[in-house]
Amino acid sequence: MKIRIGTRGSQLALWQAYHVQDKLEAAGVSTEIVTIETKGDKILDVSIAKIGSKGVFTEEIEEQLANGSIDIAVHSAKDMQSSLPEGFELVAFMEREEVNDVIVSHKEGISLDSNDLVLGTSSTRRIATLRHFYPHVKTVPVRGNLQTRIRKMEEGACDALLLAYAGVHRMGYDDKIKSKLSLNEFIPAVGQGSVAIEVHEQLSPEKRAKVTEVLNHTETDHCLRTERAFLKTMDGGCSIPVFGLAELNSGEIQMKGGIISLDGQRRILAERAGSVTEAESIGAQLADEILSSGGKEILEEIKMRLNDE
Repeated sequence: MKIRIGTRGSQLALWQAYHVQDKLEAAGVSTEIVTIETKGDKILDVSIAKIGSKGVFTEEIEEQLANGSIDIAVHSAKDMQSSLPEGFELVAFMEREEVNDVIVSHKEGISLDSNDLVLGTSSTRRIATLRHFYPHVKTVPVRGNLQTRIRKMEEGACDALLLAYAGVHRMGYDDKIKSKLSLNEFIPAVGQGSVAIEVHEQLSPEKRAKVTEVLNHTETDHCLRTERAFLKTMDGGCSIPVFGLAELNSGEIQMKGGIISLDGQRRILAERAGSVTEAESIGAQLADEILSSGGKEILEEIKMRLNDE
């Protein structure tokens, strides 16, 4: 059995692919890595929201899954749209890294309380959260892979970057982390910190079963299926400031999630808990609660505004 692993070509994406390769080969499976460039990698001067959030980092990879050029695709779980195209499925979620957002800088004395702080981020969720809790902080869009963003920061584009801990840690930039942000304020994007494995329905049952057996982390799987059910019901893509985090405690799923208006003025947050056997319904019910508590109006307003831009 040989499994061909499809991945984007950034250093972080390749780290994830090699991580998958190591796990599979340790289980006696031979592998090959295939690098694929996506729309999100090519268009770096426009925000994700403006490119169109659905499949911006996945579409080209899914084409190769469908035609059999690759067997599995390795993605950051937070890049995966809430509804996959017909015929595609996520069959494994790898063990999750710490989920926090972090502030990364080459400067000393960086703090969210600083009056003249300029933070680099292109995430609508992070920008809206800053506007809610730290309205004095100025943001500038910074896109590209992690190394490019750090170079732009050091060249003066901003004082610091707001990023996911997982990517910063995996790329060995821990020495640049100035603070790990509170999960009460900066609740992460759905899936943040985990690597997701996507397949097409034509993949042989033997390969599919082996991939799940070797790569799926049960606890992470329960949490991410809860979060993704929440995201699907919220109908939020990469460009919508929806956030959600499910955790497993003593066999019980506990999830908090919500939505925040683009200007940061309105933030709706709710929590739900229940048995792991109800994981997906917990996520969906939480989303219904958010939507009926004013979230629907915020969502419609955001979509209208994004369509106008």
